Order: sequence, then C-alpha cells, then structure tokens
Amino acid sequence: MDYEITWLRLLWCIAPVLLLCLIYQYWQGKVREVLIANARMATQLILIGYVLVFVFERPSIWISLGILALMLTVASWIAIRPVRHHRGFWLPALTALGIAVSVHLAISLFLVLDVETWYEPRILIPLAGMFFANAMNAISLSAERYHSELHNNQSSEKARLLGFEAAMIPQINGLLAVGLVALPGMMTGQILSGVSPLIAVRYQILIMTMVLGTSGLSAALMLWQLGKKPVQIDHSAQ
Repeated sequence: MDYEITWLRLLWCIAPVLLLCLIYQYWQGKVREVLIANARMATQLILIGYVLVFVFERPSIWISLGILALMLTVASWIAIRPVRHHRGFWLPALTALGIAVSVHLAISLFLVLDVETWYEPRILIPLAGMFFANAMNAISLSAERYHSELHNNQSSEKARLLGFEAAMIPQINGLLAVGLVALPGMMTGQILSGVSPLIAVRYQILIMTMVLGTSGLSAALMLWQLGKKPVQIDHSAQ
C-alpha cells in the first residue's frame, strides 16, 4: 500500500515546530533561530525536489560533479559554524570532507553496488547527501570540542582524542540503537514504499557502515590537520 502525503496533510508537521517554539519561548531561548531553520529546511527541500526531477531526467557527469562540488562547499562551511569566528578551520574541513566522502562513495558505488554509471544522479546524489551530512556533523563536533579543549589548556594530542570521541558519539549510539530502538529513515522509507524488509536491511547496512566510516575519517582528517598547525585561540572572542 502506498501512503501519499498531500500538501494539506503536511501542514500538520507545523505542530512539533510550534511545540518546540513554546519551549524555547518559556525558557527564554532563541525562537527566531528555530523558525528560520525550519523555514529554510522546507524551502530548500521543495526547491531541491524540483531540481532533482530535472537532474534525474537528464543524467550528466558535469551536472553531477557540479552538484557534488556545491554540496562540498556548503557542507564545509556549515561544519565549522561553531568555530567560524576563529581562523584556520575552513580549509581543513573542506579537505577532510572531500577525501572522506570520495573514498566512501567509491567503495559504495564500485564495490558494493557495482553500478555501471557512477554519476547516475538517482544513486550518487542521495548517497553523497547522507555522507556529507553525517561527516559535516562529525567535523562540527570534533572541531568544537578540539577548540574548547585547547582553550582549557589541554595538549593538542589530548584535545584531538577528545574531539574525535565527541564526534563519534552519535554514530556509535546509532549503531547500538538500530533495530532495537528505531528503524533508520532510509529503511523506513523503503518499507513504506513496498520494498521487502530483508532487502531494505542490506541497503541500511551499507548506509550505516559507510556513514560511520565517512564520519570517522572526516573527523580524523580534520583533527590531524588542526594538530599539524594548531589554530590560534582568540580568547577575546570568548
């Protein structure tokens, strides 16, 4: 059975957003940030939906590479958001993301899925999106923790270890919880669309292992670069 979500029914998704805004308002938090983030999310997803329809119908290696380059640039900029007021983070983030995602895309496309056309947008873009998103979060967590530990006068080696461990917490928690606490989003979507759970499981194992590797490698590369040339801590910005 197919479950189609109409635009009218989709309006019910505003309810949890409003609930969160009430909590922010009651605790005197930044309600505006939540509203802007959700507005951007909805707008970006609707726009990308139309873009993907166009791209899927016209597969092109140059369009696919252009999209990957855009995703890399945006993801690296978002990844350093917690430490953006300090210099020396963006280039390491860009490099770490580029290498980590490229390596795991190659493993997924050529070794696991054995695709004939690697730049096929229906396969490449969703995989790259999941890898970039998780690696971006790992870099963000590791960079913020690394910076905080340096600010607390920890050695570069200790700050690097603590940064890496912080980045891996969500990934390890996800591996421990999958199947027992929750079904991951991609697997749920496949099951709702009628795919056999046993087939969906194989794809989910692919995604979770690649996401784990991408997150770990990107965080490690980020921290390795920062450790080679420690960033300057601007105490006046604290």
